[in-house]
Amino acid sequence: MPHAYAATKKKAVRAKAHVEAKAGKKQAAAVQKGERNGRAHKEAVASKGASKKVADKSTGKGAKGKTVVAKAGKAEKADKGGRRHARAAAAAAAALVAVEAAPARQSFGQMAGLHDVMDPLALKSSVALVLDQDTHEVLLSKNDHAVLPIASLTKLMTGLIISQANLPMDEEITITQDDVDTEKHSSSRLRVGTTLMRGELLHLALMSSENRAAHALGRTFPGGMPTFVGQMNMKAKMLGMADTRYVEPTGLSSSNQSSAHDLATLVNVAHSDPLLRELTTSPSYQVEVGARTVQFNNTNRLVHNPDWNIGLQKTGYISEAGRCLVLQAQVSGRKLIMVFLDSAGRFSRLADAERVRHWVEGSGGRLLAKH
Repeated sequence: MPHAYAATKKKAVRAKAHVEAKAGKKQAAAVQKGERNGRAHKEAVASKGASKKVADKSTGKGAKGKTVVAKAGKAEKADKGGRRHARAAAAAAAALVAVEAAPARQSFGQMAGLHDVMDPLALKSSVALVLDQDTHEVLLSKNDHAVLPIASLTKLMTGLIISQANLPMDEEITITQDDVDTEKHSSSRLRVGTTLMRGELLHLALMSSENRAAHALGRTFPGGMPTFVGQMNMKAKMLGMADTRYVEPTGLSSSNQSSAHDLATLVNVAHSDPLLRELTTSPSYQVEVGARTVQFNNTNRLVHNPDWNIGLQKTGYISEAGRCLVLQAQVSGRKLIMVFLDSAGRFSRLADAERVRHWVEGSGGRLLAKH
């Protein structure tokens, strides 16, 4: 038992040293600051005691007495300030250690080991599918039947339901507290009380992935949110998207899930809708929010790139899904549908799309890569 205790104690010491090392220079600076303030605290206390003795000997009358009292007051303030700085420095150091020690949250694909699967283009996305829209020939596939959270790719189905419902696009809809994200607590520039037309909300949901806009579209659908989500799942079933399930219209819930094959089907159908093609590829859009004019931009910077001819696109991200992207584009005279899920890194999904485009342009897409 003593031996086991000693081993445990050694492990604890090594673990502590590891955490302290990871805290790095910032923690050391915070500790040094605490030490400096601690010395200031001691000096302030000593100064306070000396001043108090002088004040006791003095009558407290006249200019000399007032000076002694003033010095004692300053010493007391310095004492309190030193304690406050020492506490702040200690709290900062503790917070830094906690942040350094906290593990990064893994996506569903990472937990399933999907990133361990290799592909010819060394893609950063754990799931990928590239196919010819006209011939349905698969040019590249990687874990394409894996079912994962799809984040804001969900909004593509949301837009399809709204567009095909033939609802009045000029009908005014007001953002309410019900539209505020309680799932991920994401921010929004559409404040509660903002009133926009349905067409404006659809534009913001598809172009800039505005969550409150997407939620308001579902909430105000005839029959309410349950009916709207039911329509989303019914449409998926009708299209043969057997691996797809929706529980809400924004994609904030990780329970909204699909596969690359199902999403390629959705992209193909959505691309046939002129409104969805226009709104998803719009570079930017301005709306009147109260007395302010607010500009929203496309979440996909590829729409600004002249090297790309994109007919439809949608991005998505939550931690459970990783970075996601679907698009329809013409490359080397071919209409391609690309799906990238669970990409690791902020810009890696766009880099993956660039890799595929360069590969198709270089090879004509003649090489069939299946993984």
